[in-house]
Amino acid sequence: MFGLKSVYFYLIACQITLIKFFRKIYFSSKNYNKSLESEIPQQVYFNPNPFLLSIITSYSHRSFKISEIDPNIFWLEDKKKGSEQMHNFFWLNLIDRKADHKKLKQIIYIWMLKNSKYKKKIWETSTLSARVISWILNIDIILNNSTFDFKKNFLKCIICQTNHLKKNIKFEKDLVKKIEILTAIILTGIVFKEYEENFNIGIKELQKLIKDFFDSDGFPLSRNPNDLIFFVKYLIFCKEVIKDSQKYIPEFLEDIIEKNLNCIDYIKTPENRLPLFNGATSLNLNQIKKYLENFKSDNKNNSLGGLFRIKHKKFFVLIDIDKPPQKKFSKSYQSGPLSFEYFLDGIKIITNSGFGYHISKKAELLSRLTACQSTLTINDTSITKFERNEMINKVFGNSTQNSFKSFDFSSKNENGLIGCSASNNGYEKKFGSTHKREIYVDKENDCLIGRDHIFKTKNGYPIKYTFRFHINPELSVIKTMSGNSALIQISKNKSLLFTAKDENLDIEKSIFFGEKKIIDSSCITITGNLVNKNKIFNWEIRKKI
Repeated sequence: MFGLKSVYFYLIACQITLIKFFRKIYFSSKNYNKSLESEIPQQVYFNPNPFLLSIITSYSHRSFKISEIDPNIFWLEDKKKGSEQMHNFFWLNLIDRKADHKKLKQIIYIWMLKNSKYKKKIWETSTLSARVISWILNIDIILNNSTFDFKKNFLKCIICQTNHLKKNIKFEKDLVKKIEILTAIILTGIVFKEYEENFNIGIKELQKLIKDFFDSDGFPLSRNPNDLIFFVKYLIFCKEVIKDSQKYIPEFLEDIIEKNLNCIDYIKTPENRLPLFNGATSLNLNQIKKYLENFKSDNKNNSLGGLFRIKHKKFFVLIDIDKPPQKKFSKSYQSGPLSFEYFLDGIKIITNSGFGYHISKKAELLSRLTACQSTLTINDTSITKFERNEMINKVFGNSTQNSFKSFDFSSKNENGLIGCSASNNGYEKKFGSTHKREIYVDKENDCLIGRDHIFKTKNGYPIKYTFRFHINPELSVIKTMSGNSALIQISKNKSLLFTAKDENLDIEKSIFFGEKKIIDSSCITITGNLVNKNKIFNWEIRKKI
């Protein structure tokens, strides 16, 4: 079945690749560039607040003094620095708006002379969308005291780029890029009266995108917390611009932002960061801090985005209880069913290894393996296979080949225990085994307790099991003399004891990808062999007395 599915995606990938190839040839033709020209706006109907750019850009607490730069060499230097960051113009958020506006006009003028017609890299979707947004949000200082010709060419350039986005939005399959496109289109529809239809087109497409990408709770179907943050920043940006322009804010936009913020409030860690599941990096939430502070959560959900939360006094635990996302949303999925992250007194103790996307392709692949998550691995095999076909990966991203079921989820808050249990059959087909994990905060004994079950569904399958508990790389861990416990050192006078009843454990070296670089770390492992029997593993983490 999976073979047929891969064939289907391969054929679709081939079709999309061919379409893209011929489209790029057409884009470079005179006829195409002529087709992008349309009515030039006579004036700017509304000047958006330029400081709204800080919602969607990652730049912060830095300055960019273009007054000290020679405009004639600015675009020569960009080859050394990397064109994407320069050509998206997000750096406009860092300039001194009073001192730098004259040089800015010169820099943009030279850019238009060189790049006003389609160029593959410079007109890449994300770069182009960001450029249109950045230019419009700084349109007041760009056009202030400008010549008639400069103003005409600048507005013409914005419209041509926007028309390119409109013509090709139906071909864009990456929904992350699609929200960037729609934001740019919506913005042009707000600031130019001649293009009010852009606002209506953008809002209509945005509503479709939200329906396609989010579940009923407002969590991305990719199950990637980073996607949740990325989208909510653009949605908040759109809402703020619409509100400032005194247009009606669509109800669906208000609704999805509220749901998104509720999801973020549910999963945010005590460090005010994202948990490391399914493509997330250790991202802080400062950019949307004020929106979270003003948001009043009334969370009664058992889980959100396939993550179950245990929150009790100084304890905070998140557990992945769900199956993988659909193939088309799986390019960031990490194979960690029933993996968990554990915080005590605001400090992360048990972690997943994070996502290596920003480091290298090899780091990304390693970080997606089950061994890099705090869960069970059987026969040193990742529970999910990843697509190896280069054509499919080029079009759809590094998607998964197979899936599995999660079942028998139940939550508990009684008899002094608060937590949950859940199962999955990810290893059943290949190794005849299912895994059930129970994790509870023991309120009476002030500790975290776990119970893992390996159920043999088929006889005759010898397996080697390894339970990994990755330790926060900022902490140290050593095996104790007893052999069945490990000491996790938090500070000079504070430590925790991890104990596995009737099991021998080891400390092995590991690596951590969560900070967008590779960091050496350690993990506690419980390893052994099973043939034709079930087994229960009991473990706990408590303060060392």
